[in-house]
Amino acid sequence: MVLAPSKDNTLYEDAAGSISNGAGLYLFVGNNNRGMTRRALITFDVAGAISAGSTITGVSLTLNVSRTQAGAELVELHRLLADWGEGSSQGTGNEGGGGQAAPGDATWVHRFSADQTWQTPGGDFSLPASASISVGPGGLHIWSSAQMVADVQGWLDDPSSNFGWILLGAEAGTQTAKRFDSKDNPSTATRPVLTVDFTPASGS
Repeated sequence: MVLAPSKDNTLYEDAAGSISNGAGLYLFVGNNNRGMTRRALITFDVAGAISAGSTITGVSLTLNVSRTQAGAELVELHRLLADWGEGSSQGTGNEGGGGQAAPGDATWVHRFSADQTWQTPGGDFSLPASASISVGPGGLHIWSSAQMVADVQGWLDDPSSNFGWILLGAEAGTQTAKRFDSKDNPSTATRPVLTVDFTPASGS
């Protein structure tokens, strides 16, 4: 089964928590040319698409890199530990600087702008990573692992725990940023997708 994201957004490092990109065409990870960090958030409605009691047997996340000045960089996928929002904000131009956060947006400081905060600025997520791959200069990239299967199984069994994943790029130095196409990108062929293989529960 192929799922589209139910929401996605980018956290832009900003002490005031005033920047977001909820309605943006792109997601960002890594550091910009000033060494400021970006982290991407993404969630899929697993329980809304797969029948309860099913057994997840395979999971892969596919994202498209549409712009970067960096070479190959490791990008990690971590399970988020708290809910977050996607508002109506949108950055200008290539969106690398984000836009003014709208009500309900996730920011570096906020889970939901402007009154619910992360315990730790930059997002609350599990360690170690659920998956990590080397992301090159462009094109489609796929994350897949046994831990991702466990994450999705957990979200199916307990939908209230499904806060999605956060993607972390190279966060040392400058110009390590990767730009991925978001769920709102006009290119439907390059939007994020989650592919899930599963065995339905007996009798379903």
